[in-house]
Amino acid sequence: MYAVFVCIGVFAFVNGYVNVALNKPAYQQYQYQPGDDRYDANNVVDGRKSDLSRDGGQCAVSYGKQTATWWVNMTTIHSIHHITIYFRTNNKPLGPSNYLTKYVLGFSVYVSNTTDKLQGTLCYKDDNFTLDTIPAVFTTACPVHGQYVIFYNERRPGTIYPGDYSKYVFSDLCEVEVYGCPTTGYFGFNCSVPCPDVNCQYCHIETGTCHVCKTGYRSYRCELACDKGSYGSQCKEICGHCRDTDQCSNINGTCLTGCDAGYQGNLCRTGE
Repeated sequence: MYAVFVCIGVFAFVNGYVNVALNKPAYQQYQYQPGDDRYDANNVVDGRKSDLSRDGGQCAVSYGKQTATWWVNMTTIHSIHHITIYFRTNNKPLGPSNYLTKYVLGFSVYVSNTTDKLQGTLCYKDDNFTLDTIPAVFTTACPVHGQYVIFYNERRPGTIYPGDYSKYVFSDLCEVEVYGCPTTGYFGFNCSVPCPDVNCQYCHIETGTCHVCKTGYRSYRCELACDKGSYGSQCKEICGHCRDTDQCSNINGTCLTGCDAGYQGNLCRTGE
């Protein structure tokens, strides 16, 4: 779990990062009045957040159900620094007197390379906020890489929730901002410093420590090619029937000196 900040002012020092979610395609589960753009998922990434009401056309609004999901597809994998969420408040303070507050409690934020949150990283899970403490604008650090940012909440039958929680949940969000680097392979305050390890595909946005090696490489600094007989992303693929296993490309598995007797094709997987 990463450190959580509930006031975007504390992030004044990171304004060199870019909102990589702005105007990207978005989706929500159970949209209120489907087809009415006033409640559409894309309102959450349009840069507008001056009217946090239901009908102002700047928020996503859903029907109350047992689960609530909203996500933004940033279209490519990005290096992320932090995520800021503006909840729908009807332009009133969140708190015990605002009926919307109880619908937010218990939410989660994920970053994933697919729309499946379980294949991604859990950036934040609310286990502590109450009607008195949850902020209208929430920010969490999440220094990972991903293509989708997913907001999720649930009220499962048979599960006992705190007394402040609602019976159903909504994906009523007014803006989600995802700050990070617009191009992978860089890190630092202005995303201007190349990742220090030459074979590193994705590095930590602040420290430059490698997260993921380029295809065909491994080890802490990605300085080693895949072990003999393996290749590909994270060296998870197994070479085919190469004539010489030392001559299997660590990048794409091509048998550089041909196939073993009885096999053919670039990867030498097909029997003659």
